[in-house]
Amino acid sequence: KRSSKSPQSHRAIRPTPPSSAALLLETGLPLSRWRAEFLYSRLAMPKMKTHSGAKKRFKLTSKGKVRARKAMSSHILEKKSPKRKRGFRKPAEVAAVDVPRVKRMLGDK
Repeated sequence: KRSSKSPQSHRAIRPTPPSSAALLLETGLPLSRWRAEFLYSRLAMPKMKTHSGAKKRFKLTSKGKVRARKAMSSHILEKKSPKRKRGFRKPAEVAAVDVPRVKRMLGDK
């Protein structure tokens, strides 16, 4: 005696892609692009990656400020006064206009 269930009832239900013509009319995406969109964007979000150059150059303070090394401190130091060179030791605070971009590169929201 046959069972009333269909033979594929135990398999996971996956949406069938619409016909190529209908898909182009609805979304403007070709079938291959639709598959890629479905598989990658809807199932798992891509991971945020820290910018490797930024993580070597900037540090976030506990209060959310961004610190960086001062400019002009690495070479041609003979003509710079000792007082000026001592000032280079302290980290500088990054300008307010650059903070959002640096934080995004460091993976901070």
